[in-house]
Amino acid sequence: MSVATIQPAKITKILPDSIADEMGFEAGDSIVSINGIRPRDLIDYQFLCTDEFLELEVIDTSGKTHHVEIEKDYDENLGLEFENALFDGLIQCNNKCPFCFIDQQPPGKRDSLYLKDDDYRLSFLYGSYLTLTNLTAKEWERIEQMRLSPLYVSVHATEPDLRIRLLKNPRAGKLLEQLKWFKERRLQIHAQVVVCPEINDGVHLERTLLDLANFSQEDIPTVASAAVVPVGLTRFRPTENELTTVSTEKAKEVISQVQALQKQFKQKMGSNFVWLADEWFLIARQELPAESEYENYPQIGNGVGSIRQFIKQFQKTGKAMLPKKINNPKSLTWVVGNAVEFAFQPLVKQLNKVQNLTVNLVALKSDYWGQEITVTGLLTGQDLIQGLQEKELGDGILLPSVMLKDGEEKFLDDTTVREVSETLNSPIFPVNGVEELMQTCIKT
Repeated sequence: MSVATIQPAKITKILPDSIADEMGFEAGDSIVSINGIRPRDLIDYQFLCTDEFLELEVIDTSGKTHHVEIEKDYDENLGLEFENALFDGLIQCNNKCPFCFIDQQPPGKRDSLYLKDDDYRLSFLYGSYLTLTNLTAKEWERIEQMRLSPLYVSVHATEPDLRIRLLKNPRAGKLLEQLKWFKERRLQIHAQVVVCPEINDGVHLERTLLDLANFSQEDIPTVASAAVVPVGLTRFRPTENELTTVSTEKAKEVISQVQALQKQFKQKMGSNFVWLADEWFLIARQELPAESEYENYPQIGNGVGSIRQFIKQFQKTGKAMLPKKINNPKSLTWVVGNAVEFAFQPLVKQLNKVQNLTVNLVALKSDYWGQEITVTGLLTGQDLIQGLQEKELGDGILLPSVMLKDGEEKFLDDTTVREVSETLNSPIFPVNGVEELMQTCIKT
């Protein structure tokens, strides 16, 4: 990446009482360089800012350039947040995976929905998954030099020919060599396997998980954990797509297979090592594993244990927050994806124990995506309008914010909360997490 392509890092927020706040930085200012070096991304910025003496080249909101000198304690944070974590652009994916969700969307929506992230920096910073097929020699060198570990890697299969078939990229067959590279440098990854029925399941899934487990037995395990995730398909996928949806029977089969391997790994390594995404149990209509099975939730970002954790927090918080009675009668509609309907029924009963409070759970599938079983985060504004327009909604709709774009009240189909609210003639209350959900329920 040439210096010419690195953009100034635009500041969006200054933390109160921070160094930047005291020095008068403002949102909209941009950092060009730190000690003469132009940061490529948030990783460079954080590394450069560890020095005790900094000289920043800054462009203010009027376009004027300033040189700012800062003396601070080693590793002290300046208190700045930025518009993007990458100042030189996103490394996009060059694979053609048939299960890629980006390629299973309709055309004409906001541009950000079509960005194919395969960037090792976002993997390190935020836990997003990459395939390792798009890295240049310089990027491998940077991972080693800056000890960018752990990274999160989409494996899908360890057999070279099968992985090449899945990713449709000849470079995909080098995975085992790449894992050896991580091992030699004592760097770690967390692995993900998206299971596609009749392609990488059965004996192929077992081979993959055993191969990954072989890289987890050092004092610093190269593969720290693995997640097994069901393929998600939409009606917008290309007509030549070879994939089939995960059936209830297939979900039960995979659960049984992986749980048998977990027992082996537990005996040999003292850890389950591999975990099933919650969706498997929802599709199979089976109880979620006990909380103890998730150990320290190493794959929660992959939907492994997130529902169990939500239920636990709900029960714990409910005891502290929910009163026996609210003053005025209140009726609310809590909208979720139908995948969690069974798991969330006990939570609704807990809410409805509060006198004068009525919460009705409405579990919807997504006709927009063409899915019979739908996780909450994929419900769109159109799904809500279609699924709720004939229902009595009471005093408003409880809307999990996981359905919305970060920082905006916009669904995946680009409809807005306001549009849905006006169409349904009902107020909508976006809620983020357990506490906000309960506060909205009991607020008078």
